[in-house]
Amino acid sequence: MQLNKIPATIVTGFLGSGKTTLLSNVLKQAKGKRIAVIVNEFGALDIDAELLRSCPLACDETATLAESKKGIYELANGCICCTVEEEFLPVMEQLVERRNEIDHILIETSGLALPKPLVQAFNWPEIKQYCTVDSVITVIDGPAVAAGRFADDTDKVQQQRLADESLDHNPSLQELLDDQLSAADLVIVSKNDLLDDKQREEVRQCVEAKVPEAVKTAYISHGNVTIDLLMGIEAATEERICDVHTHHDHHHDHGEYHDHAHDHFDAYVMALGEVDNEKIQMVVTQLINSLTVYRVKGFVAIPDKPMRQVLQAVGKRLDVHFDRLWAKGELRQTQLVFIGKNLNKEYLVRALKTAEVAVETEPTT
Repeated sequence: MQLNKIPATIVTGFLGSGKTTLLSNVLKQAKGKRIAVIVNEFGALDIDAELLRSCPLACDETATLAESKKGIYELANGCICCTVEEEFLPVMEQLVERRNEIDHILIETSGLALPKPLVQAFNWPEIKQYCTVDSVITVIDGPAVAAGRFADDTDKVQQQRLADESLDHNPSLQELLDDQLSAADLVIVSKNDLLDDKQREEVRQCVEAKVPEAVKTAYISHGNVTIDLLMGIEAATEERICDVHTHHDHHHDHGEYHDHAHDHFDAYVMALGEVDNEKIQMVVTQLINSLTVYRVKGFVAIPDKPMRQVLQAVGKRLDVHFDRLWAKGELRQTQLVFIGKNLNKEYLVRALKTAEVAVETEPTT
């Protein structure tokens, strides 16, 4: 790696594998290192970007941020957070302009992204001159891989895939994971605390069958990992990426970055007022049990609760926690994004609205 190039770490992994938790923990360890974070989220609501921006990155939990350009946020600890919906190059060009202010770039891909075309984008002249891929880190859900599935109902997903004539543009979850592992310089197995010795061995065999021997694997719990493990690998992945063969090579030409994996997935954002806590969890559980829903995530406003609740569901697993106080003047609003297959937005909205409470939504004072 040339000393004058900004190292970039690409973190990829399937929906709910733990990428955001991992990055949040890394940012808490920044200790003066100026990190630019790029979140490429599937869906109009950048939940993961908001979670990263709202985690306590500075000494004070009320860390402020200011938007300097569209989609680029200044964090209180000197880091930068960017959101990318479609175009990757313009954001990278903005970061290159500020290269004297940046020590490292962290890129979190969306859960359905293919890492190879993104790495190839680092060979564009506008980027190659100033940046290099320090490593591609693939995060996998340990319990899901040990169970031999990559979504909670893989049979249902596979049946729909086989019924779809456009197979090439509708990759199976197995193929997506294979391609995410094929580009990896480091594999992170998350939720290690939920694995027993037998399951851990099953995960090890699965990973070893898909990655070169030189690629190391780390097992972590609750996203806890030291920053030194993830940064400073100096793999210069863009120089070898053309030798990596994936299931979807024929979809990409000349290193163009376009996430074809998204083409046949639905993503809908729903905005509601304040909701009954038990009812919204019950409704979401019913929806993920009856529909092909890969991921639900968002923020929930609960009457008389001063804190915002984060709701996330992967497969059939539903988790909730409070992340921060509602800010003064902030609209107490519930916002959820559903990612899945053959979803009907109107049906989702009708179901979710049954959890709304008859309380006027007012700004926090």
